[in-house]
Amino acid sequence: MRRVGDVVGVPAQAIDQAALAAFELDFSVDGVRRRRLLGSSWDVRFEEVEPVREFAWHRYTRGFAGWYYSATVRDHVGYESWLERDRLVLLDRDPQVVGIASQPFWLHWDDGSRGRRHAPDYFVRLADGGARVVDVRAEDDLDEETREAFAATERACRAVGWEFAWAGRPDPVFMANVRWLARYRRTRCGRPAEVAARLLEVFREPRGLWEGAGLVGDRLRVLPVLFHLLWSGALETDLAGALMQTDSVVWTEGSGWAG
Repeated sequence: MRRVGDVVGVPAQAIDQAALAAFELDFSVDGVRRRRLLGSSWDVRFEEVEPVREFAWHRYTRGFAGWYYSATVRDHVGYESWLERDRLVLLDRDPQVVGIASQPFWLHWDDGSRGRRHAPDYFVRLADGGARVVDVRAEDDLDEETREAFAATERACRAVGWEFAWAGRPDPVFMANVRWLARYRRTRCGRPAEVAARLLEVFREPRGLWEGAGLVGDRLRVLPVLFHLLWSGALETDLAGALMQTDSVVWTEGSGWAG
């Protein structure tokens, strides 16, 4: 895990020491609420904390709360809008992501005129031990107060060596394809192993999705495995160019074919 002074590309003496004392984190572990200075709480495993507030949805509001089963963490992760749900799906598919928590903490600070607080949407643990804090908001929904909250959150993250990411609306075609593949995200969809192995062999020669599945066997049995391999990245196709069809060209990862 990266330490406070391990911010990539920033010398230790350039770390924003003032931010370590200016920000506080309010979070919940095993039902116990805690509030600490940023500088003394950065090493908490925030990917394992509980949400600091309920996921509320009310009639006539723009939000839509729910729970998404993450294959990465093998548990449900909350969201408060379709946009947050889509970001969860993308995080779940990212091979660099090994942990996800929603509404992980309240970030408290004083902006010079009043006390402020903000709960980021997600805390993400990365495979290299690093961390990323993600806020999800469509660009046309960003008001001045939200921009200020995101800027404060970015400063706090930078001070402890975390990444900060603002995520807007994803490409609609790409997202529609990934949503489809997410239906097959669970490990069981990648079985039987011999079907998966045969698919990887067949698609070393790039070919249409339907054609390749038929070469392996009964498509009703083969297609779920094929979609799981596309979800995991072991097989590839152009997810951004058009909605997947039976003639979408599929190839094995690392085969050297770039579409």
